Amino acid sequence: MVAVLYLVSALLFISALRGLSHPESSRLGNIFGIIGMVIAIITTLMFKSVLSYVEIGSAILVGGAIGTFIALRIEMTALPQLVAAFHSLVGIAAVFVAAAAFYDPEAFGIGYVGSIGMSSLIEMSIGTFIGAITFSGSVLAFGKLQGTVSGKPIVFKFQHTINALILIFIIILIFLFVTNQSPTIFWTIVLVSILLGFLVVIPIGGADMPVV
Repeated sequence: MVAVLYLVSALLFISALRGLSHPESSRLGNIFGIIGMVIAIITTLMFKSVLSYVEIGSAILVGGAIGTFIALRIEMTALPQLVAAFHSLVGIAAVFVAAAAFYDPEAFGIGYVGSIGMSSLIEMSIGTFIGAITFSGSVLAFGKLQGTVSGKPIVFKFQHTINALILIFIIILIFLFVTNQSPTIFWTIVLVSILLGFLVVIPIGGADMPVV
């Protein structure tokens, strides 16, 4: 039952992304995303071991209140930078969740400190990589859209080669992390991924940033 509900949520999220890619279907895509998230949250709260409903409920209420306040005040022309700001929070949240799982694996049911299953380590490291890139790239995108950072593309020689080498380095770090579970390597993945996030976004001009 749980797997089916999570599958439904995933399909709704995919439909939401597809809907949000076109102005004509963006409203429907937004509705799909809301329904998918509600199903995912309710499923987690009903079928997983929850330590504190009070803390979770408080976080939902506070977050919902902040989101509503922002939504009521934001201008339509400022939506791209708002989305970028929210994406940065999603990215850093993924990094924090991975860090929490790494330092307290028992709480996540994935093993013990120094003895985490390989599949969990791979998932953890990839999530950290994607989250860190999303965080830094979205922060820079927000700055370009808001005008606090120059919107001019920054291009330099061997830029794509450098990015490719950094990506290869991150893959090597992930392999090393999975094999020895080193905290130093974990945070190195975070820092190098943040760097790559900046490097991927700097050649994109401010005018093209909403599309990105």
